[in-house]
Amino acid sequence: MKTCHHQNCHKGLTFIEVLYVMAALAFVALVILPRFRRASSSAPRITCVNNLKIIGLSFRIYAGDHFDRYPMNISTNDKPVVNEATPVFQYFQMIQNELGTQKMVVCPSDSKRTASKDFTNFSNKNISYFIGLDANENLPQTILAGDRNITNGFAPRNGILDLTTNQTVGFTDEIHLKQGNVALSDGSVQQVSSARLRSEIIANTGMATNRIKLPELK
Repeated sequence: MKTCHHQNCHKGLTFIEVLYVMAALAFVALVILPRFRRASSSAPRITCVNNLKIIGLSFRIYAGDHFDRYPMNISTNDKPVVNEATPVFQYFQMIQNELGTQKMVVCPSDSKRTASKDFTNFSNKNISYFIGLDANENLPQTILAGDRNITNGFAPRNGILDLTTNQTVGFTDEIHLKQGNVALSDGSVQQVSSARLRSEIIANTGMATNRIKLPELK
């Protein structure tokens, strides 16, 4: 630091000290800013996980009021309340009292789906998640719901995909960059890659084939 014995002399940083300050600021930027970027990019994924946890809890509350049965397991006079042709949005309409808000079924990373104003004006275009048609309250490892950017390498049949460990099952780039979130019937939500989806989720459901219903747009 420059010194001065005169009353009107101004103090200032030397060139070397300015370089030290600039180096310190550059170091802070290199260390801190990437952390902020990572936190910012992970926030939508965290919200998506929380959405699926609430969806899973809502299905379980519904099952608690309907003899441990999800909407896809209920039959009236030996006829199913829903079937393979039932669009995904109708499943969520059935648990709307448990969900509380329609915003829970839209992932913030899903740029192609937007939340509806209410459950009355509600369709598949307002949904980011698939439904597990074979989910069962009494089979805790069955697939209940998850991100819609899932594929088995074939076109869906009436919005239905059959998932097995023998297929090339995985997630596309569309929402979470070849990763995804899956809610199980035990209430847990797993963040998995395509490889873990096959080896840790599908392989452990106890079912040879796992049918899921996608919120397709027509």
